[in-house]
Amino acid sequence: MAANGKPEAAFLLPVALLVFNAFIWGVSWWPFRQLNALGLHSLWATGFAFAFATLLITLWRPGAWRALAARPGLAWLVLASGVTNVAFSWGVMIGEVVRVVLLFYLMPVWAALLARWLLGERITAAILGRIVLALAGAAIVLYQPGMGLPLPSGLADWLGLSGGVAFATVNVLLRRNAAASDEARTLALFVGGGAVALPLAALLASSGAIAAVPAPAPAWIAGAAALALALLAGNVALQHAAARLPASVTALVMLSEIVFAALSSVWLGGEPLEPRTLAGGAMIVLAAALAAVLQRGRIGD
Repeated sequence: MAANGKPEAAFLLPVALLVFNAFIWGVSWWPFRQLNALGLHSLWATGFAFAFATLLITLWRPGAWRALAARPGLAWLVLASGVTNVAFSWGVMIGEVVRVVLLFYLMPVWAALLARWLLGERITAAILGRIVLALAGAAIVLYQPGMGLPLPSGLADWLGLSGGVAFATVNVLLRRNAAASDEARTLALFVGGGAVALPLAALLASSGAIAAVPAPAPAWIAGAAALALALLAGNVALQHAAARLPASVTALVMLSEIVFAALSSVWLGGEPLEPRTLAGGAMIVLAAALAAVLQRGRIGD
């Protein structure tokens, strides 16, 4: 039995759904890069994939739009989701996968601060200690000999960091809006992906910063559709689970994405795992793990 008397399955099922979502996102860098090789930048791919998923949700649950409109507060979830997906997909397309994902998963640091602001959760000395540990790990990951302070050194780093802040916001807002229907939260997640990615892609393409949409071709159209279905399945799992678990537990389980990203980047991408990255990453993971282990008893609160 769980700590509050609920069946253990009430804990295990959401955890399994989070691991599934972590797998989808942990290996998502590969299809994004394949689509980019076909001429479809990750911003376009993200926008099309989420727009297609939004269409599927609309056909499946047309009432989701009414449910979404009935909760104006979900507009913040739309925005946070859009920024999360744009930052992550762009970052892993242009940067070192594990480095971007590790910076993204400083998310527990931002989640603790946001939970204090939005959910009223206290920031204790132990939480502050974990924040310091995670930030120290990030400094090790970012450190480059001869480069001075360990700060983000390029666009991919900044995208990883900003995506983590946005993702922390998504998780806290899912928890805060647990009373909203699953279909409303799911729709908010996917509307955000398209609503942020497509206008940004159009703006950057008009200035020549990224390539315009390539001519329609079966390869990239099928790839974008397949990606949309995978992301839809993963995000449905995320919103269902995150609304039923404390933000800290969600943060711990989602760290499995780092494992999936690391293994797939070495196997499929041939990327090296430097000792510095492993050491800093271990500190980031430990900080998040401590947060979740110490708060597991809060499930169902």
